[in-house]
Amino acid sequence: MGSSQYEFKKHVLEVLRQPMEDGRVTISRALSSVTYPSRIMLVAAMNPCPCGYLGDPVHLCSCTPLMIQHYRSRISGPLLDRIDIHIEVPAVKYRDLADRGEAEGSGAIAARVARSREVQKERFAGTKVRCNAQMSARMIRKFCETDAAGNRMLEVVTDRLGLSARSYTRILKVARTIADLAGVEEIRDNHISEAIQYRSLDRKTG
Repeated sequence: MGSSQYEFKKHVLEVLRQPMEDGRVTISRALSSVTYPSRIMLVAAMNPCPCGYLGDPVHLCSCTPLMIQHYRSRISGPLLDRIDIHIEVPAVKYRDLADRGEAEGSGAIAARVARSREVQKERFAGTKVRCNAQMSARMIRKFCETDAAGNRMLEVVTDRLGLSARSYTRILKVARTIADLAGVEEIRDNHISEAIQYRSLDRKTG
């Protein structure tokens, strides 16, 4: 979200909840209503606070706790629950920008993603589901079994942060995808741990 005149109003953001949940949007008028398919990949961004410098190691944040709370309250818990991944993106230091070290190439990453999608295609063959994000509750129970350490981690984090059922299932779906990308069948505790790290706003509000 940028300056206030360009921010989406809270009630506008809340309208996204049902289409994100159901994969369809219904437009109702006085005499009729029409429903359209709405399977989307939502990518959204916001500052950590109104001034944008909360947590910045160089710039001092000028916001009061009340200002920060009011700013973040524009994104409700139920809306956050419907977003699979939320992460912080800190400012990049010059030495990192100038680093010419070797990194995994985009071709290798694309191949790994393609293999993961093939695994999911085989997993859901014969159903209308095409990827892990679309799994039903029954599919989650079937395909998202984790090891004992992962179960203990989920129990502790869920109780400590007071996660909703939606947040819990999204952690499992993301962990399933992480395991697929790693080329392993069983979801392990390190996959659960990584998926939890992708719920940064849950950790701040829990």
